[in-house]
Amino acid sequence: MSRVAHKQHPVGSGFTAASTADEVVAGIDLTGKYAVITGGHAGIGLEVTRALAGAGASVTVGSRDPGRATAALAEAGIHGVEVGRLDLLEPASINAFTESRLQTRRPLHILVNCAGVPPPKQLERDARGYETQFATNHLGHFQLTLALHPALRSAAESRVVNVSSGAHRFADIRWDDPNFQRDEYHPGAAYAQSKVANVLFAVGLDNRWSEDGIRGYAVHPGVIVGTALNSSAGREALLAEGLIDESGRPVIDPERGKKTPRQGAATIVFAATSPLLDEIGGVYLKDNDIAPLDDEPRPVTADEAPSDAASHSIDPQSAARLWKLSEDLLES
Repeated sequence: MSRVAHKQHPVGSGFTAASTADEVVAGIDLTGKYAVITGGHAGIGLEVTRALAGAGASVTVGSRDPGRATAALAEAGIHGVEVGRLDLLEPASINAFTESRLQTRRPLHILVNCAGVPPPKQLERDARGYETQFATNHLGHFQLTLALHPALRSAAESRVVNVSSGAHRFADIRWDDPNFQRDEYHPGAAYAQSKVANVLFAVGLDNRWSEDGIRGYAVHPGVIVGTALNSSAGREALLAEGLIDESGRPVIDPERGKKTPRQGAATIVFAATSPLLDEIGGVYLKDNDIAPLDDEPRPVTADEAPSDAASHSIDPQSAARLWKLSEDLLES
């Protein structure tokens, strides 16, 4: 059993699948702490921003459209949050965002890599020719996190939280063709690859940076109807998956992974703040605890979508291999 697999078991947090972000952070004082949240103005990202700012943290939200993000935060009643332009498909935008953060010499205590793109109906590529889901959900966050390493290290104790998905169970990294340059494209396969990359990145980060006081986590937030990601599937797919009823209303059933945005944000906030994780990193979480390992093949049904940790997603050798692949792609 690998060192990471040995850590991959629940700690008994006392929270449940139905716990909300506010409940998870209750009693935790983040005054004096600084957090950066990508996509922190919409969906579960908005609720992560609300919870961390409400606990006293200073928060910067990274968004492709700062004007829209500022308006969304104001409409949600969240004030005093900084917004910076950040397009994860544009290396120059990532560089400009990180440089502005580093120029302040402010320690960064929490980085939440939350932004993502819904699966497109057909193959889309960025200006470099990289498949957009892998480029946005993983590679852009990889570049961002590496550039912010000095600020994370200067905090002495900091956490990086990658928002993944139970979909990580259904794919591995396409080591020889991550950008679908040879094989036929399938949006679901591309999404699953990007989500397993989120987990492996957390494992690799923790292995490399824990001695600097930087810990890495990956999180399955649950399935939240109403976010751009899940709504993109369309009404018929949502009905078939048991995520909405015949009237189009979201089906909320936290024990089966179907959550409200505040319930979905909870495990992200737990990973970012819980003292139960002070000595643990490089793990994948769900339902406000470390997820158990489960390598049994389990189908997705309308009643339940499997979301426990799969061994291939927390393998240290694969994590190191992905780190090298990601560096090479950024240098190309």
